[in-house]
Amino acid sequence: MHNQYSRPAAVADSFYPGNPGTLAGSIDAMLARQKGESIAPKALIVPHAGYIYSGPIAASAYAVLKKSGMAIRRVVLFGPAHRVWVPGLAASAASWFETPLGRVRLDREAIAAVANLPQVEINDEAHAEEHSLEVQLPFLQTVLGDFAIVPFVVGGATPAQVAEVMELLWGGPETLIVVSSDLSHYLPYAEALRLDRATADSILERRALAHHEQACGATPINGLLEVARRKGLVPTLLDLRNSGDTAGDRSRVVGYAAFAFTEQENA
Repeated sequence: MHNQYSRPAAVADSFYPGNPGTLAGSIDAMLARQKGESIAPKALIVPHAGYIYSGPIAASAYAVLKKSGMAIRRVVLFGPAHRVWVPGLAASAASWFETPLGRVRLDREAIAAVANLPQVEINDEAHAEEHSLEVQLPFLQTVLGDFAIVPFVVGGATPAQVAEVMELLWGGPETLIVVSSDLSHYLPYAEALRLDRATADSILERRALAHHEQACGATPINGLLEVARRKGLVPTLLDLRNSGDTAGDRSRVVGYAAFAFTEQENA
């Protein structure tokens, strides 16, 4: 039998509030400010910085789940490796990931279904300090009902290797795909506006990003774009801003965008 254990929250009190009441209040407030329509996306691209910087942009993605959220039972997450490098994609052996809002179950069956792929390894070290996936969980806990996660830290994998994992776990309306990525890093404000707009246009045209300077999660984004082209998914830009717009100074900013990908009838 699988030895059950939890991955404790690593970035509570730094990337987002560690107090459950404060955290819930802050997410509720960010979601309440969203006026976007409720759609049923198959996939989202969401930023992963501290909530004071990118939380409002992330909220624009999670707010659209109002309609489809209750149908979602499984969230497959892909985030770039910031702490521990992995050659392909790292899954976790944990049974739960914890946040101040409680614990989220890992879908062990889904992980087992892709564990034999050469690009997938089980590597808890890659997950232990990684923030790109963890910061998405409190939002998901707020907007979804009963759900499990399938989290992957993406290192040196190719977009095709990411796409293969995505397709195997694609499922139906019960499965949501979330790619966690920020855009440009530490550029002057005007320069970031130009580059991030070009990056957003690439994603909207389902054209692969050329380099990781455009987005730290360029590999999982490009994997998603590959699947989106094959399956006729249509991307929508929900929000495009940077830390100079939210909480930071404008001399060095980090770019953030949120996208929803929807399945078109008869695409």
